[in-house]
Amino acid sequence: MTAARLEKREIVFTGFGGQGIVLIGSIVGRAAAIGDHRESTLVQSYGPESRGGFCSAQVIVSPDPIRYPYVRRPDILVAMSQSGFEKFAGAADARTLLLFEQDLVRPGACTLECYSIPATRMAEEMGRKMIANIVMLGFFASVARVISRKAAEDAVTAIVPKGTEELNLKAFTRGWDYGIATLKARDKKRRSERGHADES
Repeated sequence: MTAARLEKREIVFTGFGGQGIVLIGSIVGRAAAIGDHRESTLVQSYGPESRGGFCSAQVIVSPDPIRYPYVRRPDILVAMSQSGFEKFAGAADARTLLLFEQDLVRPGACTLECYSIPATRMAEEMGRKMIANIVMLGFFASVARVISRKAAEDAVTAIVPKGTEELNLKAFTRGWDYGIATLKARDKKRRSERGHADES
């Protein structure tokens, strides 16, 4: 993907303190503004416990000036903890895209368009649990198509701690590739279901 969708998108990233949720929001906002030349805002919040407690980052990306920086209804909800999912699930509607950490979030009978990734497990396989957020970022970028891949990778390189750029870019690629494979599998399933429906 070289071009991101141009519509306004309201996005909530949520999880617990220590997962790097605000960092994801910062990278997405920077990628949209600097790399893709769009408008973006970032609002962050923490629970009283900070590390281990509730954490969220609200990001709005738009081709036009943004007059209100808070997310009213998320077009995209990215959940990396059960408590975070439960806090924002009520604000979602049938058009909301849900991306979630497969091993940490149980959305129940999901009526939304849902995609999951074992981001933490994949990060652990790479030797650094702390890069699970960047795995999720890559997944988000490939599935949601709000920011371009190049803009996202440039923002990762600019924001992550010096000396970790290569590892973080590998984590981003793992998430991106997983997202592309997930979309291809979903499309294949839908084509198969349409074929069976046409035959009946």
